[in-house]
Amino acid sequence: MNTATRAELRIGFIPLLDCALLVVAQEAGMARQQGLTLRLVRESSWANIRDRVAIGHFDAAHMLAPMVVAESVGAGHLDTPFMTPMALSSGGNAITVSLALWQAMQQNGAGISAQPVVQARALAQLVAQRAAAGQPQLTLAMVFPFSCHHYQLRDWLQSGGVDADRDLRLVVLPPPLLVDALRSGQVDGFCVGEPWNSLAVDAGIGVIAAVCSDIWPQRPEKVLGMRVRYAQQNPDIVAALVRALQGASRWAADAANHQDLARLLGQPRYVGAPPRLLEAALGGAIRSSLGHDALPRPEFLRLGAAAIVPREEDAHLLLAKMEQCGQVVPDDAARARALRSFRGDLFAAATAQAVP
Repeated sequence: MNTATRAELRIGFIPLLDCALLVVAQEAGMARQQGLTLRLVRESSWANIRDRVAIGHFDAAHMLAPMVVAESVGAGHLDTPFMTPMALSSGGNAITVSLALWQAMQQNGAGISAQPVVQARALAQLVAQRAAAGQPQLTLAMVFPFSCHHYQLRDWLQSGGVDADRDLRLVVLPPPLLVDALRSGQVDGFCVGEPWNSLAVDAGIGVIAAVCSDIWPQRPEKVLGMRVRYAQQNPDIVAALVRALQGASRWAADAANHQDLARLLGQPRYVGAPPRLLEAALGGAIRSSLGHDALPRPEFLRLGAAAIVPREEDAHLLLAKMEQCGQVVPDDAARARALRSFRGDLFAAATAQAVP
């Protein structure tokens, strides 16, 4: 894109650690170098992100990877296909439970350093005990029906023998509400991205039972989502934005910049969480419970390198998860549309030009 031609984009985001590349691109000048100004708009829920992109309030957004696939195959409630020319992160999610639930799980074999399947089996035993005693089902929350959080939570439960549709209640709540929901007892646990897991631990009301990078291989978690029509009408702007975000990914992935990045994201207009928690998560240091040292999780979150390339195989996996959950009916035409929503070709074409 000719830097003499300026373009202003409105881009929505949720206050999560993995909105980092958008913030860095604007604040550190990568967007300006590509002739762009990013107007970053903080949103509270993924439903708002989806709807505001669909009706054109946002040109693009920090978006759940499965949301792009869902809208592309017609599983969403608005007939507006989405696409992504670039991923923004992989990993970054965890499963947190209340102190009361954790203590009950410990009595059934759960432990701070145990593998996810051990924790899930402990939960399964507790679920069976509660059912036998006639107690109410547990309630676990995730952030959106079409999300990696939903599918990771289901896979974790299934690994221990828990049927997510029969043995407990799954509810949807926006990320910023989850800590308060846990504190008030409205939910017994949740799957969400950082910093909300660490905020629950830091407040002394939750324990991280499993880190999702131990449950799934690295897959795109958040992506740069937009309407297909917008991308078709503005190819030069989209390419410039991809280049800006690629430059941001290189900066954000460098551990030498994590302290500065944590301070930047800690501002109330962005994530608004304590920088010490953000910096720890950026470095893969996950503290599961008060009174325990942080455990090294080097694969917890990725913001650079291969993590930002959208691949057809990832779209295929996400669609398969939707089919397993009964969210979409298996269909060859839908699979073809899903694969076309992850545009690695656009990423390659845009980044063939050197990033300043």
